[in-house]
Amino acid sequence: MKPKIVVILGPTGVGKSEIAIDVALEVGGEVINADSQLVYRGMNIGTAKPSAEARKGVPHHLIDVVDPDEDFNAARYRELALKAIADITSRGKKAIVCGGSGLYLRALLQGIFLGPGKNAAMRRRLEEEADAGGLEVLYERLQRIDPAAAVKIHPNDRHRIVRALEVYETTGKPISGWQSEHGFKESEFYVLKIGLNRERKELYRLIDRRTDEMIAAGLVDEVKNLMESGYGLDLPALQSIGYRQIGLYVRSELGLEEAVALIRRDSHHLAKRQLTWFRADKEIHWFDADTDGEKIKQAVKAFFV
Repeated sequence: MKPKIVVILGPTGVGKSEIAIDVALEVGGEVINADSQLVYRGMNIGTAKPSAEARKGVPHHLIDVVDPDEDFNAARYRELALKAIADITSRGKKAIVCGGSGLYLRALLQGIFLGPGKNAAMRRRLEEEADAGGLEVLYERLQRIDPAAAVKIHPNDRHRIVRALEVYETTGKPISGWQSEHGFKESEFYVLKIGLNRERKELYRLIDRRTDEMIAAGLVDEVKNLMESGYGLDLPALQSIGYRQIGLYVRSELGLEEAVALIRRDSHHLAKRQLTWFRADKEIHWFDADTDGEKIKQAVKAFFV
């Protein structure tokens, strides 16, 4: 019989972690992170990582598992998440997966698409193009040849842009076509997907407030410490929202007010993209993050009966 798991998902800043902890306390559960940035050690403030105190009451998994310069991808995430779910369920606990990475969630629930093998020479040429002409040139090319892939890839996600172009240049077929043919297999679990949302203006207000709180909590010092420890801004981990902008401020390429404004703007855009991704999934049951806490608990309890 397939194990049951609950997935709590939604846009950045909506309040997923708080709801997941409340639900876990209600049903005797443990939380498995599905946020692509919480896996990195030393990146606490800018990722809104649940505090050590919050994690005392509810065990959390897949947080602080790699250093910022270590490779981590959806395949690795799936491997570790499957182990965590097996461990949790073997002890009679309930697995509560929580996060906003649609790619990680799809990898966990439907399998992973590895695609054609790596073409080192092609990848090196594309990397050199990005260095010479700017990443935006490659992204514009991707928009032309594979708009379906481009809409799911952030314009600053160098690794995924290069990989998508590498696949096209090597095989003559866009990566979205390969992914479509893969089809993704049936889930290994019985899944209850709970989506959290708020009114758009309220969500953006909370994102802006959280940005201010991150700055007050010491995000600038956190980024300085990471850079002084030898972690460059070109690393995928430090290309994430908050770290990239503050890193440019630390290098005196942006003023602090400008960096903060960019964090807010990019976080708004991320939230919008996440909602677009999740809205396509008709299996998600949507709740208001502010008013539906009790309804969510009742739905989860009924699911695990």
